[in-house]
Amino acid sequence: MPLEAVRSISEAEDASRKMKADAVAAAKKAAADAEREGRAELENASRRAAEETGRLIQQSEERARAVALKLAEETEKKKAELRQSAMRRLDEAASFIVERIVSG
Repeated sequence: MPLEAVRSISEAEDASRKMKADAVAAAKKAAADAEREGRAELENASRRAAEETGRLIQQSEERARAVALKLAEETEKKKAELRQSAMRRLDEAASFIVERIVSG
């Protein structure tokens, strides 16, 4: 009986060591899997952020072009108005000068 008990204890210790080794291996695998998944998720997040940044930059550039075009159109309109006003005043000044010369 004592020999059988020693064998039983030895088998239990072996089983315990195997379970411990299996648990350590499973924990290492889980950690490696988690790290790999984390890196993949980080790369995906980085890629998505770069895409979003590119999209936002493109939108900003489009808005800036639209604002610049509108400003250029408004400037051209203002220049035309000023040119018309200057021509009107030039005509008025010429009429005034002619009047002064004729009546003077």
